[in-house]
Amino acid sequence: MNITKFREVIKKRTECHSEYYDGIEECWEEEIKILSEDVPSTIDFLKNECTASEYSWISEVIDDLAGITKSRELVNCYKELMTKFPEECETYNIAGCIQFAEEALGGGVTNGEET
Repeated sequence: MNITKFREVIKKRTECHSEYYDGIEECWEEEIKILSEDVPSTIDFLKNECTASEYSWISEVIDDLAGITKSRELVNCYKELMTKFPEECETYNIAGCIQFAEEALGGGVTNGEET
């Protein structure tokens, strides 16, 4: 995962103040591309380097990310961070975002492999 590039996209996303701004979807697409390129390194980033702010921005794309990667391990890692970032969870309804991500995984898929 290219952390520098991810942080640049997040910075660009923070500058989009209206949810109707055209650049938001472009930022989301870039975030998803970066986060889905190498799932193990994304998980490592979440566990070791992800800030509270980055965690909250990822909430906007976690369901799409889950749908693309089909990685239950990634979603579980994101979910485990709820205890580390409780304020963001309350402010941004992270539990609801995780619920959508888990639904995007569907049944019978674990870490990208059908079971």
